[in-house]
Amino acid sequence: MSDPKHFDSPRGRRLAYHLTLGAGPLIVFLGGLKSDMEGTKAVHLEAWARQSGRAFLRFDYSGHGLSSGTFEEGCIGDWSEDTFDILNALTTGPVLPVGSSMGGWQALLLSRRMSDRIIGMVTIAAAPDFTEDGYWASFSEAQKAQIETEGQIEIPSDYMEPYIITRRMIEDGREKLVLRKPLVLDFPVRCLQGTADTAVSMQTAIRLLEHAQSPDMRLLLVKDADHRFSDGPCLGLIDSAIEEVLALAAS
Repeated sequence: MSDPKHFDSPRGRRLAYHLTLGAGPLIVFLGGLKSDMEGTKAVHLEAWARQSGRAFLRFDYSGHGLSSGTFEEGCIGDWSEDTFDILNALTTGPVLPVGSSMGGWQALLLSRRMSDRIIGMVTIAAAPDFTEDGYWASFSEAQKAQIETEGQIEIPSDYMEPYIITRRMIEDGREKLVLRKPLVLDFPVRCLQGTADTAVSMQTAIRLLEHAQSPDMRLLLVKDADHRFSDGPCLGLIDSAIEEVLALAAS
């Protein structure tokens, strides 16, 4: 595996990335909260892209993986800026974002900032608006008071060490909500969701499907698949969803 390259963003962040050259549209993998570009899905998709002769980008948001900063300093808006900045600086032409969990929210935000370049989208357990509808909505009055007075709280994770959730993340998330006003996705969208996902519910996936305006948007529920969605059959479904969107974009 080659060492990552680094991109110095106009906002002073140093982002680690791997860019595979190939035919467009460029496929960019947008990872989840506290995940990094060495995850199973990101590495698998890079191998798939190489085999298919496709252009592909995976990178670490600031405060994630090998990029600069700490997780606690960041928020949804920062990572949205990272996504836009690295794509804008390193790539040209059509883009197909593949967003996993929080990366699904990032893909939706990217569609607003880069609408002229996005030709389709694939989401995996997309988690739009989770800071408000997941975290804040589930916090007790004591937890909400702690965030207001101390600026952060610690919550457990099913997949890694506890998350530090800051007041800045909650407040910034409220400015980035996508399910409260029209969400126009003028391209084919394929959404994948496991029924055994304990981090993102099927109801979230259905809410996104019902809310978004798209000429061709479909949701595939996979029985007993969990939030990781990274075993062999699930990876194959991601590949198939990408291939389907690419074929539709080319037709």
